[in-house]
Amino acid sequence: MTLPDGIVEHLREVVALPELEGTRYRMVRRLARGGMGTVYVVRDVELDREVALKVLTLADPSGELAARFRSEARVVAGLEHPGIVPVHDAGVLPGGEPYYAMKLVRGVRLDEWKRTAAPSLAERLRQFQKICEAVAFAHAAGVIHRDLKPANVMIGPFGEALVMDWGLATLVGRAGERPAGTPGFMAPEQQRGGVLDERTDVFGLGAILGFLVAGDNVPRRLDAVRAKATADQPSDRYPSAAALGADVGRFLDGAPVSAHRESLLDRTGRALSRYRTVVILVLAYLAMRLVVLFAARP
Repeated sequence: MTLPDGIVEHLREVVALPELEGTRYRMVRRLARGGMGTVYVVRDVELDREVALKVLTLADPSGELAARFRSEARVVAGLEHPGIVPVHDAGVLPGGEPYYAMKLVRGVRLDEWKRTAAPSLAERLRQFQKICEAVAFAHAAGVIHRDLKPANVMIGPFGEALVMDWGLATLVGRAGERPAGTPGFMAPEQQRGGVLDERTDVFGLGAILGFLVAGDNVPRRLDAVRAKATADQPSDRYPSAAALGADVGRFLDGAPVSAHRESLLDRTGRALSRYRTVVILVLAYLAMRLVVLFAARP
């Protein structure tokens, strides 16, 4: 007797589930599969809450992947910031698979959020600033992400932005790292395996900014910010994620941005845009005065 394909696939998934007997966790469902591990939704019976359990599910005869997996857990555990998912626990399951438990993030990926929520340009840029803040915090702790992209950012139900998947994270200034990341979001020095620093992540952030504004009639000042962040040479980029986020903030405030040298026409246009309400009120007042003036003439 041949079982239907759906049942066979379900049985394969059940067999592939990690053994949780003897742990504080009970399986709920598989959530996602990544490059190095699989994430499950489990219930922490000690604290009576659902958490995300990331488990190394790839074959690892050399132990190299397990070392990288444990390193990822330690890196994330050391980054206590609202924009970075906290780690609760780490260890080895009864079957020998390394794991770590973290907060279960409920929300959508940044790319899905842009597509389904249809946020305004200002809303997208404010979320981008939050992403920059989380990355800047990691940089202050000496950690660079190396794989910043829309799929690695989650937008929560209350508008929180969370930078996810620190599996490729490394220390600032470390040389000889193997080329790794996502095409289109990797800095040139990252592709070459050169020395990496904060500006490597600035490139990834600039690529995310480009994604967020794609499809808009992007103002020159904002496009200059994107271009500076994604410059080929690290020395031509913003020196930090904080500096990039600050320039985006200046754009939102209608102030000059460091990435764009304004002409007189640019400054005039920006001033008119920034003080549009005042200009409209003044023009309306002048128009009213002219009407009154002409109406009073004999």
